[in-house]
Order: sequence, then C-alpha cells, then structure tokens
Amino acid sequence: MRRNVFIQSAQSTLAILLLAAVALSTPALAQHGGAPAPKKEGPELRKVRFGTNWVAEAEHGGFYQALADGTYKKYGLDVEIVPGGPNVNNRILLPVGKIDFFMSANSLQSFDAVEQNIPTVAVAASFQKDPQVLIAHPGMANTLDDLKNLTLFVSKEGMASYYQWLKADYGFTERSVKPYTFNAQPFLADEKSAMQGYVTSEPYAIETQGKFKPKVFLLADYGFNSYSTLIETRRDLVEKDPDLVQKFVDASAIGWYNYIYGDSKPGNELIKKFNPEMTDALLAYSIAKMKEYGIVDSGDTLKLGIGAMTDARMHAFYDKMVRTGVVKAGLDYKRAFTLQFVNKGVGLNLRPK
Repeated sequence: MRRNVFIQSAQSTLAILLLAAVALSTPALAQHGGAPAPKKEGPELRKVRFGTNWVAEAEHGGFYQALADGTYKKYGLDVEIVPGGPNVNNRILLPVGKIDFFMSANSLQSFDAVEQNIPTVAVAASFQKDPQVLIAHPGMANTLDDLKNLTLFVSKEGMASYYQWLKADYGFTERSVKPYTFNAQPFLADEKSAMQGYVTSEPYAIETQGKFKPKVFLLADYGFNSYSTLIETRRDLVEKDPDLVQKFVDASAIGWYNYIYGDSKPGNELIKKFNPEMTDALLAYSIAKMKEYGIVDSGDTLKLGIGAMTDARMHAFYDKMVRTGVVKAGLDYKRAFTLQFVNKGVGLNLRPK
C-alpha cells in the first residue's frame, strides 16, 4: 500500500525554507581524511543523487533497472537512489542541493512548486497516466457514475485533488465519502463501498486478501490527465549543467524500456534489496498492469519516447485544475516544466515491434 501525496503542504514548504537557510549557512560536507585516493582509469563518473517519493517498488522500476544493468554508468553517471517512505520527505532535499533529482507524484506538485516559488522544474514524465484508481466490489459498479451510489473511501490528499475534479466533471458529492486510511479492511467489509488506490498495487492486495477480483476504474481514462512519476530537478542545474540533466533523463528512459519490455530481473533484484518486504508476485503484477493500462508507454510516448511531455497536455490539465478549484488562476504553469530534455525518441528502438 502506498500514500499518495498530491499537493505540497505548508509544513513541507516551511521545511524547504529552513533547509535552504541551513544549506546557505554551513560549509560543504567534509571529505574523507587521509591520503588522496588513487586516480581511476577511464572517464570519471559524475555522482548523482536521485530521491524517490516512496519505498522501492515496481512503479520506480525503470530507475532501479538503469542502475542495476549499468545504463547509468554507460552514460557516465554514478547514481545513488535515495528511497522515500512514510516518514521520509525527499522532495524538500531537492531545492537545497541535498539531492540532484526527485521523483514527484504528479503535475500538481510541479504547479505547487511554482506557486510556492520553489526553484524546481519537471524535466520528464515517466508515467503518461496517473495510476490513481477507484476500486469497487464486483457487480456493484459498472460505470464511473455508479460509484456515486457507494460509500467512497478517499484520503484527504485525494479530496483536495482528483475528487474535486470528480465533483466538477461527474457530479460526485462528499455526502458518502469516508476517510481512507490506507487500510483495505473497511472496503472489504462493505460491498457497497469503493476505495482509492493505485492500479499497480491495491487491486492486487484486494485479490489476495479478499479472494475476489475488484472492478477497477483508472481515473486517467476518464479525463484526469495529469502526468505522474515526473523527474524534477533544480532550475540552476538545468541552466548550468544541462548535459548532466540530459544524461539522467535519457538513461532513465532507457531503464524504463528495459524494465517494461526486457529482462526486468536486474531491476527487481535491486528493488528487493532496497525493500526486503517486496515480493516477486507483486512485482510481476505491477509490471503487467503498467503495460496493460499504458501507464508508462502510451499516447505521445509512442512517437516521442518514454518521458514525453507536451505543452498542450500540461495546459489542458492546468485549465482543468483551475476550473475545479484545485489550482489558482493566473499561475504561470509553463514555469512548472521544460521540454528541453524530452521528446527526442530516446529508446524507441527498444520497444518490441
């Protein structure tokens, strides 16, 4: 089970500012003492720290694959993945230079960075579709509209984001909503209910715990057109070292092609090393669902390559979120992303014909 974070909280913004103050007032980390290390043969690898927003799982598989199979190294990068978790907020480390890249949840976080004047920018979208779903018991909901008749378990983050869109575009109300605490038991106990989740994980948990196959509604297929699992970096890195950004974006895209379409074993083994609770069965399920629903590779990526973004798509989602009251009107949404490093067709040759 995962915790979805849609909008940067005020507490996180304050933490970013405090960390920035600390970073500006303290010297760089001290190097190891003793004699200097001998020079290594061959080109020196650039050290890169990449923070994720959750524990290691298949939904991050392309990055672990690129590290495990040597793709990052081939691009001259020595990448360290810094996993997130329920009590870890890696996002606040990005603007103060403690990490070089961060994996953000969705486009709303990129918009929020602009609103909060945080100097970060999205440089690629690993997921073309947000994996957010609503899950119902079999036979209780055949259409999205049918969910209005059920008790809905939705998190506070969901209420502040995609549920506002459901209210505006599909006429949902809050009368039947109950808090979702990332525990499937209330849903399993009430067949006249539905719960939120990720298409790659929660349906699997329902199948294994409840012994039935739930009805799944992927919100992206109904118009919630946010990008997801975006790569963010600092604006100063884009301006001062675009070659480093390009290498990380390209190598990550190749990692995703190899993970989705090739031998995912290297990535999976590294995921399990970082997250010993992960199982082979869930990894296989998640990869299959990412392929089935076109989470990573669909739409624009079929021609532009994994990681693709377009201004038209960002503009459309921004307008939708303004209309539903999730994002303030007048925001300079174009500052949330750059197309400088994507849409180059990197890795297209790796997709099966």
